[in-house]
Amino acid sequence: MGGDTTLTGPDLAAGVRADALQPGEKLLGHARGEPVLLARIGDDFLAIGATCTHYGGPLADGIIDGDTVRCPWHHACFNLRTGEALRAPALSPVACFTVERIGDTIRVGDKVDRDALAPSYPLARSGAHPRSVVIVGAGAAGSAAAEMLRRCGFSGDVTLIDDDPDAPYDRPNLSKDYLAGNAPEEWIPLRPKDFHSKHGIHVRPARATAIDVAKREVALEGGESVGYEALLIATGADPIVLPVPGVEKPHVHVLRTLAHSRAIIAAAARAKHAVVIGASFIGLEVAASLRARGLEVHVVAPESLPLERVLGRELGQFIESLHRDKGVVFHLGHKPERIEESSVVVDDGTRLSADLVVIGVGVRPRLTLAESAGLAVDRGVLVDEFLHTSAADVYAAGDVARFPDPRTGDRIRVEHWVVAQRMGQTAARNVLGARERFADVAFFWSAHYDATINYVGHAEQWDAVRVDGDLSARDASVRFMRGETPRAVATVSRDIESLRAELEMERR
Repeated sequence: MGGDTTLTGPDLAAGVRADALQPGEKLLGHARGEPVLLARIGDDFLAIGATCTHYGGPLADGIIDGDTVRCPWHHACFNLRTGEALRAPALSPVACFTVERIGDTIRVGDKVDRDALAPSYPLARSGAHPRSVVIVGAGAAGSAAAEMLRRCGFSGDVTLIDDDPDAPYDRPNLSKDYLAGNAPEEWIPLRPKDFHSKHGIHVRPARATAIDVAKREVALEGGESVGYEALLIATGADPIVLPVPGVEKPHVHVLRTLAHSRAIIAAAARAKHAVVIGASFIGLEVAASLRARGLEVHVVAPESLPLERVLGRELGQFIESLHRDKGVVFHLGHKPERIEESSVVVDDGTRLSADLVVIGVGVRPRLTLAESAGLAVDRGVLVDEFLHTSAADVYAAGDVARFPDPRTGDRIRVEHWVVAQRMGQTAARNVLGARERFADVAFFWSAHYDATINYVGHAEQWDAVRVDGDLSARDASVRFMRGETPRAVATVSRDIESLRAELEMERR
Protein backbone atom coordinates (compact mmCIF):
# COMPACT_ATOMS: atom_id res chain seq x y z
CA MET A 1 0.00 0.00 0.00
CA GLY A 2 1.47 3.34 -0.81
CA GLY A 3 1.18 6.82 -2.12
CA ASP A 4 2.32 8.36 -5.38
CA THR A 5 5.92 7.42 -6.18
CA THR A 6 6.17 9.63 -9.27
CA LEU A 7 9.51 11.42 -9.16
CA THR A 8 9.12 15.18 -8.85
CA GLY A 9 11.35 18.08 -7.95
CA PRO A 10 15.05 18.48 -8.58
CA ASP A 11 17.60 15.72 -9.08
CA LEU A 12 19.26 15.90 -5.70
CA ALA A 13 22.07 13.61 -6.79
CA ALA A 14 23.05 16.27 -9.33
CA GLY A 15 22.83 18.87 -6.56
CA VAL A 16 20.95 21.98 -5.53
CA ARG A 17 22.16 25.31 -4.22
CA ALA A 18 22.50 25.48 -0.44
CA ASP A 19 20.42 28.65 -0.34
CA ALA A 20 17.51 26.75 -1.86
CA LEU A 21 16.62 25.80 1.72
CA GLN A 22 16.46 27.98 4.81
CA PRO A 23 16.79 26.41 8.30
CA GLY A 24 13.65 24.42 9.10
CA GLU A 25 12.64 24.03 5.46
CA LYS A 26 12.34 20.88 3.36
CA LEU A 27 12.46 20.07 -0.33
CA LEU A 28 11.04 17.12 -2.25
CA GLY A 29 13.33 15.78 -4.95
CA HIS A 30 14.78 12.50 -6.08
CA ALA A 31 18.07 10.66 -6.27
CA ARG A 32 18.91 7.58 -8.33
CA GLY A 33 15.29 6.82 -9.09
CA GLU A 34 13.85 7.28 -5.59
CA PRO A 35 11.86 10.12 -4.02
CA VAL A 36 13.98 11.89 -1.41
CA LEU A 37 13.18 14.52 1.19
CA LEU A 38 15.99 17.01 1.78
CA ALA A 39 15.74 19.07 4.97
CA ARG A 40 17.87 21.77 6.52
CA ILE A 41 18.23 21.76 10.30
CA GLY A 42 20.42 24.67 11.28
CA ASP A 43 23.47 24.31 9.04
CA ASP A 44 22.94 20.55 8.58
CA PHE A 45 21.45 19.16 5.39
CA LEU A 46 19.71 15.81 5.90
CA ALA A 47 18.14 13.44 3.38
CA ILE A 48 15.68 10.61 3.97
CA GLY A 49 13.18 8.62 1.91
CA ALA A 50 10.20 10.81 1.14
CA THR A 51 7.49 8.16 1.61
CA CYS A 52 6.03 7.18 4.99
CA THR A 53 6.52 3.49 5.74
CA HIS A 54 2.98 3.17 7.12
CA TYR A 55 0.60 3.76 4.18
CA GLY A 56 2.96 5.62 1.85
CA GLY A 57 2.04 9.15 2.90
CA PRO A 58 4.01 12.06 1.38
CA LEU A 59 6.40 13.31 4.05
CA ALA A 60 7.07 16.44 2.01
CA ASP A 61 3.48 17.49 2.78
CA GLY A 62 4.03 17.07 6.53
CA ILE A 63 5.71 19.37 9.00
CA ILE A 64 9.18 19.58 10.50
CA ASP A 65 9.49 19.78 14.28
CA GLY A 66 13.06 20.01 15.53
CA ASP A 67 14.97 17.30 13.71
CA THR A 68 11.86 15.25 12.97
CA VAL A 69 9.24 15.19 10.23
CA ARG A 70 5.61 14.17 10.73
CA CYS A 71 3.47 12.45 8.12
CA PRO A 72 0.30 14.36 7.20
CA TRP A 73 -1.86 11.27 6.75
CA HIS A 74 -1.72 9.40 10.06
CA HIS A 75 0.81 11.36 12.13
CA ALA A 76 3.77 8.99 12.03
CA CYS A 77 7.04 10.71 12.93
CA PHE A 78 10.57 10.11 11.66
CA ASN A 79 14.00 11.28 12.76
CA LEU A 80 15.58 13.24 9.92
CA ARG A 81 19.09 12.28 11.02
CA THR A 82 18.60 8.52 11.34
CA GLY A 83 15.34 7.73 9.50
CA GLU A 84 14.08 6.08 12.70
CA ALA A 85 10.30 5.69 13.02
CA LEU A 86 9.73 7.55 16.28
CA ARG A 87 5.94 7.29 16.42
CA ALA A 88 3.43 4.71 15.33
CA PRO A 89 1.63 3.93 13.11
CA ALA A 90 4.90 3.73 11.17
CA LEU A 91 6.90 0.79 12.50
CA SER A 92 9.81 0.72 10.03
CA PRO A 93 12.42 3.43 9.43
CA VAL A 94 12.77 5.30 6.17
CA ALA A 95 16.06 5.09 4.31
CA CYS A 96 18.74 7.70 4.92
CA PHE A 97 20.98 9.16 2.23
CA THR A 98 24.44 10.56 2.56
CA VAL A 99 24.71 14.30 1.90
CA GLU A 100 27.80 16.27 0.92
CA ARG A 101 28.35 19.97 0.52
CA ILE A 102 30.77 21.19 -2.09
CA GLY A 103 30.97 24.94 -1.95
CA ASP A 104 27.44 26.23 -2.38
CA THR A 105 26.11 22.95 -3.77
CA ILE A 106 24.35 20.21 -1.78
CA ARG A 107 24.43 16.73 -3.28
CA VAL A 108 22.58 13.64 -2.08
CA GLY A 109 24.67 10.50 -2.26
CA ASP A 110 24.28 6.84 -1.39
CA LYS A 111 21.24 5.29 0.19
CA VAL A 112 21.69 3.75 3.65
CA ASP A 113 19.16 1.04 4.50
CA ARG A 114 18.94 -0.84 7.80
CA ASP A 115 16.89 -3.55 9.41
CA ALA A 116 13.48 -2.50 10.71
CA LEU A 117 14.34 -3.67 14.25
CA ALA A 118 17.98 -2.61 14.33
CA PRO A 119 18.68 -1.36 17.88
CA SER A 120 18.01 2.35 17.93
CA TYR A 121 16.96 3.06 21.52
CA PRO A 122 19.60 2.59 24.24
CA LEU A 123 18.72 0.18 27.01
CA ALA A 124 17.62 2.14 30.05
CA ARG A 125 19.66 0.35 32.73
CA SER A 126 22.51 -1.97 31.91
CA GLY A 127 22.21 -5.34 33.63
CA ALA A 128 18.82 -4.55 35.22
CA HIS A 129 16.50 -5.98 32.60
CA PRO A 130 14.23 -9.02 32.71
CA ARG A 131 15.51 -12.11 30.97
CA SER A 132 12.09 -12.93 29.54
CA VAL A 133 9.07 -10.86 28.53
CA VAL A 134 5.67 -12.37 27.78
CA ILE A 135 3.05 -10.32 25.95
CA VAL A 136 -0.55 -11.53 25.98
CA GLY A 137 -2.22 -10.12 22.89
CA ALA A 138 -0.65 -9.63 19.45
CA GLY A 139 -2.77 -6.70 18.36
CA ALA A 140 -1.63 -3.09 18.02
CA ALA A 141 -0.15 -2.73 21.51
CA GLY A 142 1.32 -6.20 21.84
CA SER A 143 3.01 -6.41 18.45
CA ALA A 144 4.42 -2.87 18.72
CA ALA A 145 5.76 -3.68 22.19
CA ALA A 146 7.50 -6.85 21.00
CA GLU A 147 9.21 -4.95 18.21
CA MET A 148 10.21 -2.10 20.52
CA LEU A 149 11.94 -4.54 22.87
CA ARG A 150 14.22 -5.56 20.01
CA ARG A 151 14.65 -1.95 18.87
CA CYS A 152 15.94 -1.23 22.37
CA GLY A 153 18.57 -3.94 21.97
CA PHE A 154 16.85 -6.38 24.32
CA SER A 155 18.27 -9.85 23.69
CA GLY A 156 16.15 -11.87 26.13
CA ASP A 157 13.16 -14.07 25.35
CA VAL A 158 10.12 -12.34 23.84
CA THR A 159 6.89 -14.34 23.53
CA LEU A 160 3.67 -13.08 21.92
CA ILE A 161 0.57 -15.08 22.87
CA ASP A 162 -2.71 -14.67 20.99
CA ASP A 163 -5.64 -16.92 20.21
CA ASP A 164 -6.08 -15.24 16.82
CA PRO A 165 -4.00 -17.37 14.41
CA ASP A 166 -3.68 -14.49 11.94
CA ALA A 167 -2.29 -11.92 14.37
CA PRO A 168 -0.56 -9.54 14.17
CA TYR A 169 -2.17 -7.65 11.28
CA ASP A 170 -3.42 -4.21 10.27
CA ARG A 171 -6.81 -4.06 11.97
CA PRO A 172 -7.90 -0.57 10.75
CA ASN A 173 -8.00 -1.82 7.17
CA LEU A 174 -10.48 -4.59 8.01
CA SER A 175 -13.43 -2.19 7.95
CA LYS A 176 -12.03 0.15 5.30
CA ASP A 177 -10.27 -0.63 2.00
CA TYR A 178 -9.95 -4.39 2.53
CA LEU A 179 -13.64 -4.84 3.30
CA ALA A 180 -14.56 -2.51 0.44
CA GLY A 181 -12.52 -4.60 -2.00
CA ASN A 182 -9.95 -1.89 -2.68
CA ALA A 183 -7.03 -3.54 -0.88
CA PRO A 184 -5.70 -7.08 -1.34
CA GLU A 185 -5.18 -9.35 1.64
CA GLU A 186 -1.41 -9.13 1.09
CA TRP A 187 -1.63 -5.64 2.62
CA ILE A 188 -3.13 -6.89 5.87
CA PRO A 189 -0.20 -8.59 7.69
CA LEU A 190 1.93 -6.06 9.53
CA ARG A 191 5.10 -8.00 8.75
CA PRO A 192 6.30 -10.72 6.34
CA LYS A 193 5.74 -14.33 7.36
CA ASP A 194 9.22 -15.02 8.78
CA PHE A 195 9.75 -11.57 10.28
CA HIS A 196 9.14 -12.42 13.92
CA SER A 197 11.16 -15.63 13.96
CA LYS A 198 14.00 -13.81 12.22
CA HIS A 199 14.07 -11.31 15.09
CA GLY A 200 13.67 -13.85 17.87
CA ILE A 201 10.05 -13.00 18.67
CA HIS A 202 8.18 -16.22 19.47
CA VAL A 203 4.55 -15.93 18.33
CA ARG A 204 2.36 -18.49 20.12
CA PRO A 205 -1.10 -19.00 18.55
CA ALA A 206 -2.73 -20.09 21.80
CA ARG A 207 -5.34 -18.91 24.28
CA ALA A 208 -4.08 -17.67 27.60
CA THR A 209 -6.37 -18.96 30.35
CA ALA A 210 -4.84 -17.59 33.56
CA ILE A 211 -2.05 -15.45 34.98
CA ASP A 212 -0.32 -16.45 38.20
CA VAL A 213 1.45 -13.30 39.37
CA ALA A 214 3.05 -15.11 42.33
CA LYS A 215 4.62 -17.80 40.17
CA ARG A 216 5.06 -15.38 37.22
CA GLU A 217 3.42 -17.75 34.80
CA VAL A 218 0.81 -17.53 32.05
CA ALA A 219 -1.29 -20.68 31.68
CA LEU A 220 -2.31 -21.72 28.18
CA GLU A 221 -5.25 -23.75 27.01
CA GLY A 222 -4.14 -27.35 26.94
CA GLY A 223 -2.22 -27.24 30.21
CA GLU A 224 1.09 -25.65 29.25
CA SER A 225 2.47 -22.62 31.13
CA VAL A 226 4.90 -19.93 30.02
CA GLY A 227 7.08 -18.25 32.62
CA TYR A 228 7.95 -14.57 32.57
CA GLU A 229 10.03 -12.01 34.41
CA ALA A 230 7.96 -9.17 32.96
CA LEU A 231 4.46 -9.34 31.53
CA LEU A 232 2.45 -7.05 29.27
CA ILE A 233 -1.32 -7.50 29.12
CA ALA A 234 -2.53 -6.31 25.74
CA THR A 235 -5.66 -8.39 25.37
CA GLY A 236 -7.64 -5.68 23.60
CA ALA A 237 -11.42 -5.84 23.39
CA ASP A 238 -14.24 -8.01 22.10
CA PRO A 239 -17.16 -6.80 19.96
CA ILE A 240 -20.43 -6.45 21.82
CA VAL A 241 -23.11 -8.87 20.64
CA LEU A 242 -26.61 -7.56 21.27
CA PRO A 243 -29.06 -9.85 23.11
CA VAL A 244 -31.49 -9.80 20.20
CA PRO A 245 -33.50 -12.87 19.16
CA GLY A 246 -31.92 -14.36 16.07
CA VAL A 247 -28.43 -12.99 16.70
CA GLU A 248 -27.01 -16.51 16.49
CA LYS A 249 -28.12 -16.98 12.86
CA PRO A 250 -25.34 -17.68 10.33
CA HIS A 251 -25.91 -14.51 8.30
CA VAL A 252 -25.27 -12.31 11.38
CA HIS A 253 -21.69 -11.06 11.82
CA VAL A 254 -19.50 -8.84 13.97
CA LEU A 255 -16.21 -7.28 12.89
CA ARG A 256 -13.04 -7.33 14.95
CA THR A 257 -10.69 -9.89 13.42
CA LEU A 258 -9.38 -10.75 9.99
CA ALA A 259 -11.52 -13.91 10.11
CA HIS A 260 -14.58 -11.74 10.74
CA SER A 261 -13.75 -9.50 7.77
CA ARG A 262 -13.18 -12.50 5.51
CA ALA A 263 -16.55 -13.91 6.55
CA ILE A 264 -18.35 -10.64 5.79
CA ILE A 265 -16.64 -10.42 2.38
CA ALA A 266 -17.71 -13.98 1.57
CA ALA A 267 -21.27 -13.26 2.70
CA ALA A 268 -21.38 -9.99 0.74
CA ALA A 269 -20.56 -11.89 -2.45
CA ARG A 270 -23.87 -13.76 -2.08
CA ALA A 271 -25.96 -10.98 -0.55
CA LYS A 272 -28.03 -8.14 -1.94
CA HIS A 273 -29.51 -6.54 1.19
CA ALA A 274 -27.46 -5.68 4.29
CA VAL A 275 -28.53 -4.27 7.62
CA VAL A 276 -25.90 -2.74 9.86
CA ILE A 277 -26.96 -2.53 13.50
CA GLY A 278 -25.17 0.36 15.15
CA ALA A 279 -23.93 3.73 13.85
CA SER A 280 -20.48 3.45 15.47
CA PHE A 281 -17.27 4.12 13.54
CA ILE A 282 -17.01 0.42 12.72
CA GLY A 283 -20.70 0.20 11.81
CA LEU A 284 -20.53 3.16 9.44
CA GLU A 285 -17.25 2.09 7.87
CA VAL A 286 -18.82 -1.32 7.26
CA ALA A 287 -21.84 0.41 5.71
CA ALA A 288 -19.55 2.36 3.37
CA SER A 289 -17.60 -0.75 2.41
CA LEU A 290 -20.75 -2.75 1.68
CA ARG A 291 -22.11 0.08 -0.45
CA ALA A 292 -18.80 0.02 -2.36
CA ARG A 293 -19.56 -3.66 -3.06
CA GLY A 294 -22.98 -2.73 -4.45
CA LEU A 295 -25.21 -3.92 -1.61
CA GLU A 296 -28.33 -2.13 -0.47
CA VAL A 297 -27.50 -0.98 3.08
CA HIS A 298 -29.78 0.05 5.95
CA VAL A 299 -28.40 1.26 9.30
CA VAL A 300 -30.42 0.82 12.49
CA ALA A 301 -29.27 2.77 15.56
CA PRO A 302 -30.89 4.25 18.69
CA GLU A 303 -29.28 7.69 18.49
CA SER A 304 -30.85 10.57 16.59
CA LEU A 305 -27.62 11.38 14.75
CA PRO A 306 -24.63 9.15 13.95
CA LEU A 307 -21.59 9.68 16.20
CA GLU A 308 -23.03 12.83 17.79
CA ARG A 309 -21.87 11.75 21.25
CA VAL A 310 -18.27 11.43 20.04
CA LEU A 311 -18.00 14.05 17.30
CA GLY A 312 -20.75 16.55 18.02
CA ARG A 313 -23.78 17.55 16.00
CA GLU A 314 -22.00 19.26 13.11
CA LEU A 315 -19.74 16.35 12.26
CA GLY A 316 -22.56 13.90 12.92
CA GLN A 317 -24.70 15.65 10.32
CA PHE A 318 -21.78 15.72 7.89
CA ILE A 319 -21.13 11.98 8.25
CA GLU A 320 -24.82 11.17 7.92
CA SER A 321 -24.98 13.21 4.71
CA LEU A 322 -21.98 11.36 3.27
CA HIS A 323 -23.74 8.05 3.73
CA ARG A 324 -27.18 9.22 2.59
CA ASP A 325 -25.62 10.63 -0.59
CA LYS A 326 -24.21 7.15 -1.27
CA GLY A 327 -27.60 5.52 -0.80
CA VAL A 328 -27.43 4.30 2.81
CA VAL A 329 -30.87 4.33 4.45
CA PHE A 330 -30.90 5.27 8.15
CA HIS A 331 -33.40 4.13 10.76
CA LEU A 332 -32.31 6.35 13.64
CA GLY A 333 -33.97 6.42 17.02
CA HIS A 334 -34.74 2.73 16.68
CA LYS A 335 -33.47 -0.67 17.82
CA PRO A 336 -33.73 -4.11 16.28
CA GLU A 337 -36.50 -6.20 17.78
CA ARG A 338 -35.47 -9.52 16.21
CA ILE A 339 -33.44 -10.96 13.36
CA GLU A 340 -35.19 -13.39 11.04
CA GLU A 341 -33.90 -15.63 8.24
CA SER A 342 -34.01 -12.90 5.62
CA SER A 343 -34.95 -9.75 7.48
CA VAL A 344 -34.48 -7.54 10.53
CA VAL A 345 -37.59 -6.40 12.34
CA VAL A 346 -37.22 -2.93 13.89
CA ASP A 347 -38.94 -1.88 17.11
CA ASP A 348 -41.51 0.18 15.15
CA GLY A 349 -42.58 -2.92 13.20
CA THR A 350 -40.62 -2.12 10.05
CA ARG A 351 -39.25 -5.24 8.36
CA LEU A 352 -35.97 -4.70 6.52
CA SER A 353 -34.76 -7.22 3.96
CA ALA A 354 -31.44 -8.64 5.15
CA ASP A 355 -29.45 -11.56 3.81
CA LEU A 356 -26.43 -10.05 5.62
CA VAL A 357 -26.46 -8.46 9.09
CA VAL A 358 -23.45 -6.82 10.74
CA ILE A 359 -23.54 -5.71 14.37
CA GLY A 360 -21.31 -2.73 15.10
CA VAL A 361 -22.29 -1.35 18.50
CA GLY A 362 -18.91 -1.08 20.18
CA VAL A 363 -16.52 -3.28 22.13
CA ARG A 364 -15.77 -4.32 25.70
CA PRO A 365 -12.24 -4.67 27.09
CA ARG A 366 -11.10 -8.26 27.63
CA LEU A 367 -10.63 -8.24 31.40
CA THR A 368 -11.06 -11.88 32.41
CA LEU A 369 -7.33 -12.63 32.69
CA ALA A 370 -6.59 -9.49 34.67
CA GLU A 371 -9.57 -9.97 37.00
CA SER A 372 -8.73 -13.59 37.75
CA ALA A 373 -5.12 -12.60 38.45
CA GLY A 374 -6.30 -10.15 41.10
CA LEU A 375 -5.19 -6.99 39.29
CA ALA A 376 -6.92 -3.68 39.99
CA VAL A 377 -9.71 -3.34 37.42
CA ASP A 378 -12.32 -0.65 36.86
CA ARG A 379 -13.84 -0.63 33.36
CA GLY A 380 -10.34 -1.56 32.21
CA VAL A 381 -7.06 -2.64 33.74
CA LEU A 382 -5.92 0.25 35.94
CA VAL A 383 -2.39 1.45 35.19
CA ASP A 384 -0.28 4.37 36.37
CA GLU A 385 1.38 6.94 34.13
CA PHE A 386 4.10 4.38 33.35
CA LEU A 387 1.46 1.79 32.28
CA HIS A 388 2.32 -0.37 35.30
CA THR A 389 -0.54 -2.36 36.83
CA SER A 390 -1.12 -3.13 40.52
CA ALA A 391 1.13 -6.23 40.26
CA ALA A 392 4.92 -6.22 40.22
CA ASP A 393 6.47 -6.29 36.73
CA VAL A 394 3.06 -6.49 35.05
CA TYR A 395 2.08 -3.77 32.55
CA ALA A 396 -1.03 -3.19 30.44
CA ALA A 397 -1.51 -1.27 27.19
CA GLY A 398 -4.01 -0.75 24.42
CA ASP A 399 -7.79 -1.00 24.50
CA VAL A 400 -7.75 -2.92 27.79
CA ALA A 401 -5.89 -0.27 29.83
CA ARG A 402 -7.32 2.70 31.75
CA PHE A 403 -4.60 5.27 32.27
CA PRO A 404 -4.29 8.80 33.69
CA ASP A 405 -4.76 11.47 31.05
CA PRO A 406 -2.00 14.05 31.69
CA ARG A 407 -4.10 16.85 30.18
CA THR A 408 -7.25 16.41 32.26
CA GLY A 409 -6.21 14.28 35.23
CA ASP A 410 -9.04 11.85 34.42
CA ARG A 411 -8.58 8.14 33.96
CA ILE A 412 -9.48 7.23 30.41
CA ARG A 413 -9.58 4.19 28.17
CA VAL A 414 -9.03 4.91 24.49
CA GLU A 415 -9.93 2.51 21.69
CA HIS A 416 -7.66 3.83 18.93
CA TRP A 417 -5.18 1.77 16.93
CA VAL A 418 -2.41 4.39 16.96
CA VAL A 419 -2.82 5.02 20.69
CA ALA A 420 -2.55 1.30 21.38
CA GLN A 421 0.63 1.02 19.31
CA ARG A 422 2.23 3.97 21.07
CA MET A 423 1.20 2.63 24.47
CA GLY A 424 2.78 -0.72 23.62
CA GLN A 425 6.00 0.99 22.64
CA THR A 426 6.10 3.01 25.86
CA ALA A 427 5.30 -0.06 27.95
CA ALA A 428 8.16 -1.96 26.30
CA ARG A 429 10.65 0.77 27.11
CA ASN A 430 9.37 0.87 30.68
CA VAL A 431 9.76 -2.90 31.02
CA LEU A 432 13.43 -2.19 30.36
CA GLY A 433 13.59 0.51 33.02
CA ALA A 434 12.90 3.72 31.12
CA ARG A 435 10.31 5.17 33.57
CA GLU A 436 8.72 7.02 30.68
CA ARG A 437 5.31 8.59 31.25
CA PHE A 438 2.71 7.85 28.60
CA ALA A 439 1.64 11.32 27.51
CA ASP A 440 1.03 10.96 23.78
CA VAL A 441 -1.82 12.94 22.28
CA ALA A 442 -4.52 10.56 21.07
CA PHE A 443 -5.03 10.28 17.32
CA PHE A 444 -7.36 8.34 15.05
CA TRP A 445 -8.73 8.54 11.56
CA SER A 446 -12.03 7.37 10.12
CA ALA A 447 -12.71 6.92 6.40
CA HIS A 448 -16.15 7.25 4.83
CA TYR A 449 -16.05 6.77 1.06
CA ASP A 450 -13.61 9.43 -0.20
CA ALA A 451 -13.76 11.55 2.96
CA THR A 452 -11.38 11.04 5.87
CA ILE A 453 -11.69 12.59 9.32
CA ASN A 454 -8.52 13.03 11.36
CA TYR A 455 -9.01 13.50 15.11
CA VAL A 456 -6.39 14.53 17.65
CA GLY A 457 -6.91 14.81 21.40
CA HIS A 458 -9.60 13.31 23.57
CA ALA A 459 -12.85 15.05 24.45
CA GLU A 460 -15.49 13.10 26.34
CA GLN A 461 -17.19 16.37 27.28
CA TRP A 462 -17.02 19.88 25.90
CA ASP A 463 -18.53 23.32 26.50
CA ALA A 464 -18.63 24.41 22.88
CA VAL A 465 -17.91 23.21 19.36
CA ARG A 466 -16.18 25.66 17.01
CA VAL A 467 -16.31 24.96 13.29
CA ASP A 468 -13.93 26.72 10.95
CA GLY A 469 -14.52 26.28 7.24
CA ASP A 470 -17.22 24.40 5.37
CA LEU A 471 -17.88 20.75 6.18
CA SER A 472 -20.15 20.36 3.16
CA ALA A 473 -17.20 21.40 0.99
CA ARG A 474 -14.97 18.95 2.89
CA ASP A 475 -12.67 21.71 4.07
CA ALA A 476 -13.06 22.33 7.80
CA SER A 477 -11.74 21.93 11.30
CA VAL A 478 -13.89 21.30 14.35
CA ARG A 479 -12.62 22.20 17.83
CA PHE A 480 -14.13 20.72 20.98
CA MET A 481 -13.59 23.33 23.68
CA ARG A 482 -13.46 23.27 27.48
CA GLY A 483 -13.31 26.94 28.33
CA GLU A 484 -10.77 28.39 25.93
CA THR A 485 -8.78 25.16 25.60
CA PRO A 486 -9.37 22.74 22.72
CA ARG A 487 -9.60 19.23 24.14
CA ALA A 488 -9.75 17.72 20.65
CA VAL A 489 -9.60 18.85 17.03
CA ALA A 490 -11.19 17.04 14.10
CA THR A 491 -10.28 17.99 10.56
CA VAL A 492 -11.46 17.22 7.06
CA SER A 493 -8.89 17.88 4.29
CA ARG A 494 -6.75 19.97 6.64
CA ASP A 495 -3.81 17.71 7.35
CA ILE A 496 -1.35 20.43 8.34
CA GLU A 497 -3.85 21.96 10.75
CA SER A 498 -4.32 18.52 12.33
CA LEU A 499 -0.56 18.12 12.79
CA ARG A 500 -0.23 21.59 14.29
CA ALA A 501 -3.07 20.90 16.69
CA GLU A 502 -1.27 17.74 17.83
CA LEU A 503 1.94 19.71 18.43
CA GLU A 504 0.09 22.39 20.39
CA MET A 505 -1.51 19.78 22.64
CA GLU A 506 1.82 18.07 23.23
CA ARG A 507 3.41 21.36 24.28
CA ARG A 508 0.56 22.16 26.66
